[in-house]
Amino acid sequence: MPITGPDPNSPDEGCYGAEFKRPDGEAVTVLVVAVALVDADGRVLIAKRPEGKALAGLWGFSRRQGPDGGIPESAPGRELQEELGIDITESCLAPLTFASHVYDDFHLLMPLYVCRVWKGEITPREGQDLKWVRPVRLVDYDMPPADAPLIAMLRDLL
Repeated sequence: MPITGPDPNSPDEGCYGAEFKRPDGEAVTVLVVAVALVDADGRVLIAKRPEGKALAGLWGFSRRQGPDGGIPESAPGRELQEELGIDITESCLAPLTFASHVYDDFHLLMPLYVCRVWKGEITPREGQDLKWVRPVRLVDYDMPPADAPLIAMLRDLL
């Protein structure tokens, strides 16, 4: 039987529950590149944003605003070095998916890359808490709204 709409008896509306809205006026699109670091046990590294940063208190993937006119893959290297003390310049960033989310004052476009190889020991350098989490447990952490669709993709991949 073809699916024609949400099951009215189900509390989970899936993609039908997504709210698509446009902000008033022209929305500026901001490119932010996210990286899911995955360890040998298939766990994903998430960080809790420290006080004083945007989205403080929420957990999420390493991310950096994308370069103007550059390729997205060039953005995360410096951020991961500054934030975690690791080098990914010789690793493989594998593109997985992207998130598109409209906040009140801008539109976020966020490609997500998976990285399984890096040099150095992961060390929190900006006062953030770090956790290695199984993909099925990512839903247990408060994350920014744009990250929600990324969780399901990681869960299905890993």
